[in-house]
Amino acid sequence: MALDNNTKTSRRIAGAPISWGVCEVPDWGFQLSAGRVLDEMQQLGLQATEFGPEGFLPDGPAAKSEFLARFDLKAVGGFLPLLLHDSGHEPLPEVDAFIDDCLASGASVVVLAAVTGVEGYDDHPALDELQWKHMLHNLDRIADHAVKRRVRAVVHPHIGTMVENAEDVSRILTGSHIGLCIDTGHLVAAGADPVAITVANTDRIGHVHLKDVDSEIAASFLAKEITFSDAVAAGLFCVLGTGSVDIASMVGALDASGYDGWYVLEQDVKLTAGEPNGVGPIANVRASLEFLAGISA
Repeated sequence: MALDNNTKTSRRIAGAPISWGVCEVPDWGFQLSAGRVLDEMQQLGLQATEFGPEGFLPDGPAAKSEFLARFDLKAVGGFLPLLLHDSGHEPLPEVDAFIDDCLASGASVVVLAAVTGVEGYDDHPALDELQWKHMLHNLDRIADHAVKRRVRAVVHPHIGTMVENAEDVSRILTGSHIGLCIDTGHLVAAGADPVAITVANTDRIGHVHLKDVDSEIAASFLAKEITFSDAVAAGLFCVLGTGSVDIASMVGALDASGYDGWYVLEQDVKLTAGEPNGVGPIANVRASLEFLAGISA
């Protein structure tokens, strides 16, 4: 089933390369080519995609835009890992380079991840108060700078970053004015309730990543029995409607609030070398798309 954008819903629905196993983390499984991933997004009738990690699309704003146009896709924006708590690091040049790509591709969302400074997402060091203050200051600086350049910056709670769980999100909401990217899967994996956070803060939601979660694997991760990367490999994130997240309630709350941003189908997976020879990830994305289309707008 391909998406029919004239029926059932006016939601803007986009794809994400991570649903095809494409990730910035070193040694993150088999990496499919951009041509295959975008061709399959086009087959599904998706309108747009996030950029994916550095190197997935061609370098340079014009080259990215031209490549996406071959598949009748536009860019939403994408995931930008940044070191934000270190007073010795200036993140704005990285932000500006990313915004250049956005503007050339018609994209409008900079999805910030406050990285730890260590590769991967298996550790979550604690910040002291001074580091928190510096990170919050940087988030607001970036949010204000993005507005001046006619795009929107949001912060993405993500396992293994400095903004991960409900407590971290609360500090962001009370200590800054930047918007949120609600990622249903990462919040549940961190022990938070994405539906409650969404319902209480609809005015702060600027972008949405939709995932569902296998509750048993999530419990093992929360109990520190497995690492995040091993949990993803085991199937932590699953097709919408098959896990523990109340996707329908969250989407319903956003629809009712007048949310007009993107819903990104984002099921983080790891591929083995053998998987791409079969049907591959497109089957899961199609099933999630069908589930989302079945939620009344």
